[in-house]
Amino acid sequence: MTATQTSTRSATDIGELLDTGHWTAMQRTVVVLAALSIVMDGFDGQLIGFAIPVLIREWGIARGDFAPALAAGLVGMGIGSACAGLFADRFGRRWAVIGSVLVFGLATCAISLADGLWTIGILRFIAGLGIGGALPSSTTVTAEFTPARRRTLAITATIVCVPLGGMLAGVFASVVLPTLGWRALFLLGGSLPVAYGLLLILVLPESPRFLARRPGRWPELTRLLARMSRPVPAGAVFTDASEQRLEQREGFPALFEAGRARDTIALWCAFFLNLLAVYSAFSWLPTMLNAAGLDVAVAGSGLTAYNFGGVFGALLCAVAITRFGSRWPLLLCSVGGAATAFFLTGVDIRTSTGILIAGFGLQGFFANATQSTMYAVCAYVYPTTVRATGTASALAFGRLGAILSAFAGAAVITSGGAGGYLVMLGLAMAGVAVSLAVVGRHIPAMRNPSSGEVALESATTTVATER
Repeated sequence: MTATQTSTRSATDIGELLDTGHWTAMQRTVVVLAALSIVMDGFDGQLIGFAIPVLIREWGIARGDFAPALAAGLVGMGIGSACAGLFADRFGRRWAVIGSVLVFGLATCAISLADGLWTIGILRFIAGLGIGGALPSSTTVTAEFTPARRRTLAITATIVCVPLGGMLAGVFASVVLPTLGWRALFLLGGSLPVAYGLLLILVLPESPRFLARRPGRWPELTRLLARMSRPVPAGAVFTDASEQRLEQREGFPALFEAGRARDTIALWCAFFLNLLAVYSAFSWLPTMLNAAGLDVAVAGSGLTAYNFGGVFGALLCAVAITRFGSRWPLLLCSVGGAATAFFLTGVDIRTSTGILIAGFGLQGFFANATQSTMYAVCAYVYPTTVRATGTASALAFGRLGAILSAFAGAAVITSGGAGGYLVMLGLAMAGVAVSLAVVGRHIPAMRNPSSGEVALESATTTVATER
């Protein structure tokens, strides 16, 4: 037997090693660090939504003038998401997270010096590169530091840190905007992730799976595994059997083969309409409420409530899918999002502000629950060999909906006011419900909840590594 054969036979499977054993304090700390980077992501990503009403008044410009700047940020997010996996595979998950945080932090700081919309648009595009890259990079870190039995919960908790960051941005904006103005909002808001990015340079370790694919860094991996209470002998050889199984993948045409065409088109429509609704809220909700006569601080509380509801909606819907399958939870959430928006058209904004804000919290609950858990359906619809392509294509259509929201939100608010804006949200979520009803391969209700967790885990891991 040759030395090569001996080394291959005795190689340590890093995937099996990580998926078994305790979830140690060191691993939990890394997951918390990754989650906090997503809190910063959601925080900086939504600051512009709170600042627009103030900028409109200070610069004397129309709402529609902001659409290109908002779209530039969303385009940057799409590019950042698409390139994050390539960067992480080339330079490591650690530097992908750190780089993303520093990019959107520094660009957000620079917006405080902007003297016009072109400058804001350029800086929002740069910030979008970091914002788009942070989520897939951070969820990859979470997935690769968490045992299989805990992975679903850990990744879901990391993803819902986006609306959590947006909620904190609303509280922050309500304090800073009235007293210090929009320039301080961006300067201070960008300084937080910059400081955090510098901290990550000191404390965030590299992913074990990334190190396992680079023999020159196996001594570093050996030391890292010792810190994770998974000691291996000095000079150990590593392999990753799960990655080898995923090397052979089908191409884009496979999305329309084997009876998958209907599900593919329906999922594309669902992602497009859902992200149209969600980003219409992220970008334009405070502006709509301010235009309807509410104070800037009160208007901002609408988006804060929307994000607050989104945190709980995403977590509860993920739990429901593991128990009851995906069809009815997602249909109920999308219908609930449409019904809430239509109901709010009958609420008097000035006399029933409390009901309105609570209604937006409920709308955020339904819309974000739908968005966060549609990835599980992608994981179930597509086999392993085409799952990454299927999820990435659905998300790409979703990004187009997000970009459209930059222009549609401004146009609808200008022409139809609050009523038109709410009807747009309601129609978008109704379209999501129809699209999800058309999908044939929903995750079935399962007697063993862990079976549902496998689908959700596959989806979130695919998002983490591919988008």
